[in-house]
Amino acid sequence: MSGAAINLAAKLAQLQQAWTPHICAELNDYELKLARLEGDFVWHAHLETDEAFLVIEGRLEIELRGESEGPRVVVLGPGELFVVPRGVEHLPRSAGGCGVLLSEPRGVINTGTAGAERAAVPGLRI
Repeated sequence: MSGAAINLAAKLAQLQQAWTPHICAELNDYELKLARLEGDFVWHAHLETDEAFLVIEGRLEIELRGESEGPRVVVLGPGELFVVPRGVEHLPRSAGGCGVLLSEPRGVINTGTAGAERAAVPGLRI
């Protein structure tokens, strides 16, 4: 984190394990994390914060429930961004695998309310 430009595709190419976000930059009290996603994650919510997903490569589906308009699925391709509002239960999934940039406040656990079974190691950097 030396102030140099960050090549997201090159950093993402270094990641092999799915669902293990790595911090690539920090912005004020936020961490920008790169991750590979494949298959289904777990239903969870973040009660204190929104969560942003920017797809870099591949395709991501985010199933949402608990919103006022009812359940729905958001489908994202490369270059598309979606913000899951705080408190909304969601299930990210990627049938063919994808690479994403996540933006969350420092210290947010990726599994939110779902507990520790699939929680990533906090503070991993790339």
